[in-house]
Amino acid sequence: QVQLVESGGGLVQAGGSLRLSCVASGRTLSNYHTGWFRQGPGKEREFVAATTWSGGNPFYADSVKGRFTFSRDNAKNTVYLQMNSLKPEDTAVYYCAASRRVGVLSQPGIYDYWGQGTQVTVSS
Repeated sequence: QVQLVESGGGLVQAGGSLRLSCVASGRTLSNYHTGWFRQGPGKEREFVAATTWSGGNPFYADSVKGRFTFSRDNAKNTVYLQMNSLKPEDTAVYYCAASRRVGVLSQPGIYDYWGQGTQVTVSS
């Protein structure tokens, strides 16, 4: 079992930055594919960024490419999502997720473990 806890959300003005953290316990997170997803008001959960367990280059949704950066600190069993140039449409609850399955990492269905989410609100 992997337990995931996100933090770092908050209220920020458009153009601002936030860094989200996701701390894992129970297992070594670097042995899992790890992803960030978000769910805005009245919307379905959507893919933001992910990386494979092998530590390959992260890949991103087109909507956040060039603004968000996925990173990990294996010593802390933690992954991060640095979010710059935030826009009101980035407002959502952000979740981290982990999986050891083979599949399309942009699809939420392949992830077995999810955090509780952290709210990000971007004001215009």
